[in-house]
Amino acid sequence: MYKILTLNNISVAGLEKLPLDKYEIASEIQHPDGVLLRSFKMHNMEIPPSLKAVGRAGAGVNNIPVDKMSEKGVVVFNAPGANANAVKELVLSGMLMACRNLGQAWDFARDLEGSDEEITKQVEAGKKNFAGFELPGRTLGVVGLGAIGRYVANAALDLGMNVIGYDPGITVEGAWQLSSQVEKASSIDELLPKVDFVTFHVPLVDATKHMVNADRLKTMRDNVVILNFARNGIIDDEAVSAAIKSGKVYSYVCDFPSNLLKNHERVITLPHLGASTKEAEDNCAIMVAAQVKDYLENGNVTNSVNFPEVRMERTEGYRMAVVNSNVPNMVGQISSALADAGLNIVDMINKSRGELAYTLIDVDKAATDSLLESIAAIEGVLAVRMV
Repeated sequence: MYKILTLNNISVAGLEKLPLDKYEIASEIQHPDGVLLRSFKMHNMEIPPSLKAVGRAGAGVNNIPVDKMSEKGVVVFNAPGANANAVKELVLSGMLMACRNLGQAWDFARDLEGSDEEITKQVEAGKKNFAGFELPGRTLGVVGLGAIGRYVANAALDLGMNVIGYDPGITVEGAWQLSSQVEKASSIDELLPKVDFVTFHVPLVDATKHMVNADRLKTMRDNVVILNFARNGIIDDEAVSAAIKSGKVYSYVCDFPSNLLKNHERVITLPHLGASTKEAEDNCAIMVAAQVKDYLENGNVTNSVNFPEVRMERTEGYRMAVVNSNVPNMVGQISSALADAGLNIVDMINKSRGELAYTLIDVDKAATDSLLESIAAIEGVLAVRMV
């Protein structure tokens, strides 16, 4: 029986992927094999020695101490792309709200007073203050071409926009999913001066902090619209606030309210709604639950942020999973320990990612506790188990 600790409410659609005859699931549980969470911050949490896998029902993992997990041989999964449509729709909504001044117009309409006839007169006199512009023919810059960025870029093309994308880490698979009509920029500084709108879909790391700052704002077109539904801190809010007041920036739309922004003219702040749809929550939970299940039951790794991608079909025999530091002769030492114990290797796969390596080994006999202890004692081995 595997034990799963839930640190947030996880969609029932995801939990149903973990059958009750094999899984005990609770918000309070001792010695968990796995953790499922959404926004719970694990950085100050004591990590149980029993923990083997963490599944984040979402894309970002800023709330998980990934380095600490890696040191303990714990795999961390996320759900990239599961919420992509939800965020795409919000970005498109944000562009329309900005260019048609919908937030300001709604406030104006809600504050109207008097008889219906008087309100009609006020509407006719005031509507000119909210005249906007249309999307076709405008240029959208998309920074970050992962699942969400690709969805946004392709949808913007369908709306008649021109699109420029920038992502130095785009994969071949990702490029295949991106329309050939998207112009490729070689740097953020090449992209920004060419766009009327710019949207960001990148994690918050040192390289992405304040990607839009006072210096870069000077290079951008007048009346640019900036959208951030990724992470707070990617945009220098102080610099954008000043640029709005100077007339450089037309509008700023983001998912991260603050005292500076929440009542700011020409700023639309939303309460972190990016993935807040039932469909997105279900999709994220289903994806991450399936990944944790496959890891616990088969040792396979899909969509991990710290382990290499590893999949091996089950064969006859018994499966061992070993997590170790990515240093020379680890596989040799593990193989020698198996041979000394009289176990024959039926199938094996070994892959590495950064400082971690992960090995799945199918053997012809079950390993004894003493063999597992001897492998665990090899310098560099972080975790070992029979699957």
